[in-house]
Amino acid sequence: MSWKDDFGFTDRLRVIQSLTTAYQKTSSTPTSAFADAMVKAKQIETQAYNQATTRDVYDLICQQAIDEAEAAGSAEPVPGSLEHAEDDFNEPENSIGEVIGQYASCHRHYSGLHSIIYRSKLPDGTIGALKVTIPHMMAAPHDVHREVRLLREASHAHIIPLIETFNLVGGRFVLVFPFVRYDFDRLLRQEMVTAAQTRSILRDMFRALAHLHGLGILHRDIKPSNILMESPNGPAYLADFGISWKEGDAGSEPPEQKITDVGSTCYRAPEILFGFKGYGEALDLWAAGCVVAEAISVGHHQLFDSGPVGSDLSLIFSIFKTMGTPDEQRWPEVRVLPDWGKVEFHSYPPRTWEDILPGASSNGRDLVSQLVRYESSERLSAAEALNHPYFAAT
Repeated sequence: MSWKDDFGFTDRLRVIQSLTTAYQKTSSTPTSAFADAMVKAKQIETQAYNQATTRDVYDLICQQAIDEAEAAGSAEPVPGSLEHAEDDFNEPENSIGEVIGQYASCHRHYSGLHSIIYRSKLPDGTIGALKVTIPHMMAAPHDVHREVRLLREASHAHIIPLIETFNLVGGRFVLVFPFVRYDFDRLLRQEMVTAAQTRSILRDMFRALAHLHGLGILHRDIKPSNILMESPNGPAYLADFGISWKEGDAGSEPPEQKITDVGSTCYRAPEILFGFKGYGEALDLWAAGCVVAEAISVGHHQLFDSGPVGSDLSLIFSIFKTMGTPDEQRWPEVRVLPDWGKVEFHSYPPRTWEDILPGASSNGRDLVSQLVRYESSERLSAAEALNHPYFAAT
């Protein structure tokens, strides 16, 4: 019985999709990128299918093609991919905007739960982003004054620079930053980055984290939308320090009594889902691993799913179903987790990262596997991540 007897059209189509995604990211002509990538993907897959004597050989040929495509990814911006992007940033004609402190003609850009972001011209003629806090929403772990202190201390080439701050009537506090056009989440959703650009952006994220962790600062909210850049070519800046932490800072919790309600939905590390308050920089590294997984996966799907309302139980279920339900042997840290054992979970078997991230490059998958680990002490540090082979081609 040949291995091909159990390998149907749907299986082959899935491989072609992975190859198409890999080759599409190497193209510098977006108008024909998909069609050209599809043609090349079909050729590679057909050749692999015809030549392979086993499924393992077939998988190896296709994986090598994906890895070679990543290594060959163009570092140039994709011409035309930003064709309509300027429309998002052009103000309507005769639009006056609001006055905020010394800044006139401020236009609302984004409304969040804890702040509102406005765009306005700075005195030097550049565009700035004014982050106006909403005082009654500033409950722990959110602390805008701690955010300012840690931002100033953490000044770095890959951390968003703080220009100035000032108070408004009613207790509102304003932080002024350069306005940076894109966030990584948007670039991923719109397929606006090549493989090389993705590596460069992720490398900048780890550079920022290595700097922060060297200062003893935890970011506590690593996610694609908090990684900003002016263009797909970078450089990338880590932003939003609203819930950041440092031992000894006047507004930070004691080291062993940190707030566990930190992070965003599916990027939250498992130790805080089980009530561990003594967490450290590994919290950021789990989230960073989730960002890497999302960036390198076919279709850029989030690695885990916290459900429609961001439920902790939904996220735990998703993590266990994806990585396998851990026990004390696999995750010794559970012995110090306050909420471990309070709920009994279905026992899911471990899955390979090849199964979890099909179609991703080998180096990319390996980097994720060394960051997204149950045992927090086993996760790569940010400095170690920068030395991983995934970044060798950047």
